[in-house]
Order: sequence, then structure tokens, then C-alpha cells
Amino acid sequence: MATNNTQTNIILVHGAWSDASAWSKVLLNLQKTEHRVIAVHLQENSLADDVATVKRVIGLVDVPTILVGHSYGGEVITNAAYNNPNVKGLVYVAAVAPNEGQALDNFVDVVKLKKDLLIIDNGGFSYINPTMFPEVVAQDVNPAEADIMAILQKPFNTSIFPEKSGPPAWKQLPTWYQISENDRMILPDVQRNIAKQLNATTISLVSSHASHVSHPNEIAKLILDATKGCNDGSK
Repeated sequence: MATNNTQTNIILVHGAWSDASAWSKVLLNLQKTEHRVIAVHLQENSLADDVATVKRVIGLVDVPTILVGHSYGGEVITNAAYNNPNVKGLVYVAAVAPNEGQALDNFVDVVKLKKDLLIIDNGGFSYINPTMFPEVVAQDVNPAEADIMAILQKPFNTSIFPEKSGPPAWKQLPTWYQISENDRMILPDVQRNIAKQLNATTISLVSSHASHVSHPNEIAKLILDATKGCNDGSK
């Protein structure tokens, strides 16, 4: 697909226990613009497989492209964009952004998660306890919608938690970061440290971990600001 001076390809990458439909409300905003938007479905079986999935999508589109990652999706875009000339910027939404050699379990208390929150099947795939999901993940989302999110959650392989991240693309690219001030999955102080390490253009929202669901207008604006910053070279 040919691009012009203002059009950007936006690739949205969801987090753990989720799928691409989590971006539905953000998509309603982005589809009103000239940009091409693709929401990726991750398998959540391994970090390597999820990175490969995003790389294939990047290969489908022309430059310029920005990647947007929520939660675990931040680790995926950190790896998928490394040394990829098609990618011009990264947007992190309440997300992790590991340095080389770090893993998801450097940012969340996995022992506590497994003890208090996760249900793990005999294949090592985990689910967030549906009765706890709304209050822990999406406390500012409409309760009926949060209950549906809990029911529809995708199993996440616990083997991903210790998988080591590769060289980070955020050392090569401009970055944007959204901090969720009421996050109960990735603590706000952890997010602030990540944003500082990335030297990211940062916004803060009084939001749960599911900020892309509870504050879609603000998240869409951050993404559009990133496309503008990449296109006009202001960052």
C-alpha cells in the first residue's frame, strides 16, 4: 500500500490475557484519520513467536510505521522493531519495555501473581481469576464490560515470564509512554521508571491497567501525536 507524507501505518499490539479486540474503542478514533491501522493477534505461546508475528505484519506495510504496545505488548514491540527500517516510532501504553537480558518478570511480581491471581492449567497456560479480573485489571471500566473482558481473556503461557528480551528498539527510535496512575498490574512507579529510561514523551492518566479501554480518546490522541512527531521530525 502506497503512503504519502501524512499517512502512517499504525500497528497495535495487545497485552497478556487479551487479544486484538481490546483496541476496539481506540480503533473507532483512529479509523477517522488517514492512517492505516492493523491490530495484531498474538498467540501468547512464546515471546519469540509473538515477536515473529509482529515482524510479519510490519513486512506487509510500507513506511512510515509506528508500533503501539499495551502491557506485555511493549516487550513484543521492543524486540520486533529492532533494526527494522520500516518502524519510525514506538508507543507504550502502561507497558513494559525491557532492556537486553531483562524479562517480563523483572517488571511484575510473578510469585505473587501465581499465588494470588492466576489460574494455571496443566499445560502451563495462565488465566486471571475471572472474579478478580475487573478489580485488578479494569476497575475503571464499565463493570459489565470488565466481566466480558474476564470471560474472553486469552490464555498466557507462563513460560514467557522469564524469557529474556533482546536488543531494545527504544534505543534507536523516538518513544511515547502513557502511565496509568491506578494500575494494579504494573505499578505506576515502575511505569514512571520505564518512561524515564526511554526518555519518552509521557502522559499520565488516572486509569486502571486497561487504559486503552477506559480512556480510548486519550490513548488515540497519544498515538496520533506520535505519528505527527515521526512525520514532521519533531522528535
